[in-house]
Amino acid sequence: MIRIKRTYEPPARGDGRRILVERLWPRGLRKEALAADAWMKDVAPSTELRKWFDHRVERWEEFRRRYRNELNANPGGWKPILDASGRGTVTLLYSAHDTQHNGAVVLASYLSKRAAGRHHGNRSSRSRTQPGKRTRPPSC
Repeated sequence: MIRIKRTYEPPARGDGRRILVERLWPRGLRKEALAADAWMKDVAPSTELRKWFDHRVERWEEFRRRYRNELNANPGGWKPILDASGRGTVTLLYSAHDTQHNGAVVLASYLSKRAAGRHHGNRSSRSRTQPGKRTRPPSC
């Protein structure tokens, strides 16, 4: 399970593995106060994209598209998070004031879709019939 949470909220028992997914350390927050298990800068939006977005809601859809493209090009950045979420709860930590328009929202959605694809992708695409046995194609 993947959750998101602001860095300024206190840790909770149900957070599971807490991962900071920001390129910059949150302002005014001491490292021990965050109680993060990891800081994964490389999975955050690029500096250029972050500066372009500038938390402007009118740029949200384009930001989402561009960030997903960055994630597609960087599986090494997000795969460890996806793997951890398969073993238990992972909470992605972010510092933006806007709780609906930030990189962690995009990342959580991206990873959740990847996780769902893993579960559905485990099924064999071949028919489960016995060898040599013919099946009738489905009628349209």
